[in-house]
Amino acid sequence: MSTRVLDRPVAPDAEAFIRCIMREGTPNRVHHIELFLDPEVNDAVARRFDLEPASASDPFDHAMRRYVAIQRFLGYDYVRCGVEDMAWPMNRDATDDTAELVRAGGRSYINEHRGPIANWDEFERYPWPDPDRARTRALEWCEKYLPDDMCVVAGGGFGHIAEHLVWLMGYETICYALYDQRDLVRAISDRLVSIFIRVMEIVLQFPRVAATWGSDDLGHKTGTLISPADTREFMLPGHKQLAEMSHRAGRPYLLHSCGNLSAIMDDLVNDVRIDAKHSFEDTIEQVTDAKDTYGRSIALLGGIDVDFLCTADEEMIRKRVRTTLAKCMPGGGYCLGTGNSVANYIPLDNYLTMLDEGRRWQG
Repeated sequence: MSTRVLDRPVAPDAEAFIRCIMREGTPNRVHHIELFLDPEVNDAVARRFDLEPASASDPFDHAMRRYVAIQRFLGYDYVRCGVEDMAWPMNRDATDDTAELVRAGGRSYINEHRGPIANWDEFERYPWPDPDRARTRALEWCEKYLPDDMCVVAGGGFGHIAEHLVWLMGYETICYALYDQRDLVRAISDRLVSIFIRVMEIVLQFPRVAATWGSDDLGHKTGTLISPADTREFMLPGHKQLAEMSHRAGRPYLLHSCGNLSAIMDDLVNDVRIDAKHSFEDTIEQVTDAKDTYGRSIALLGGIDVDFLCTADEEMIRKRVRTTLAKCMPGGGYCLGTGNSVANYIPLDNYLTMLDEGRRWQG
């Protein structure tokens, strides 16, 4: 890896970042975006580039200053935060973490067979989180201390309609329930949407929030998790309400969703009216191809495939970034990033190479 990586400084510009998302002309430089960086990646970046702030008596203040320092150094125009302490008990399993930046305690994942709600009794007994009891420490901190050239992209605590439906019931269970307990599926969906609407109301009260970002994996490699018709019935109306709320407040609504969404993309663009789509996987659709199909209607975010970043060398990554930028930058509506998130199993040097090549873009 080049020793000159990230040697070209980038000053955050939150207003230009939002203009880019809203496709208001080709930006002067590349803007970067990620759903999140794994904590292990943040730790590694802070160690390598000496980004730890001076110790503070308040651990939360220290953590926020550290987060802002990392985001600014890496070239992001925003921090991503939302409400806190919204507990959703789920049935999880765990396994060892084999990543180079190993995760203490291993990796956890949702049990696909059965979740905590499989019948009406469990629905009534489930400890549904109360948004009005959630904390907003990070949002409040940003109102006071976030640098003026950065903004907040609100995320977390809302928009997980498909994910939570599947996780609360279990993927196997919901597939059966769509035939013999549709009223229960409807009740869970309605409860989720009501919670997420209240969370959206809360985050939109903070002026530093410049965009909202729903995160909801609606699909898998070859299609939607449940049928397109059921997705339209139980999942998309909630996203439409959240998008309408965000738009009324003058903020774009971004959507992260993994999977092959070709059967519902027209619904997302024309009915839900998302402003941007995030998460692209080469085995489904490359972001450069999506530029041709939806680039005139919505912004496209990320798209440097995670598997590619795990296995490619520096020259391959730089070439891929240049090719992607050449296709996606004209007219705006593109931010550079991974196809999903900066997972701790992506080689750190490969991730930094992607960022570095973005800084070198000349238009």
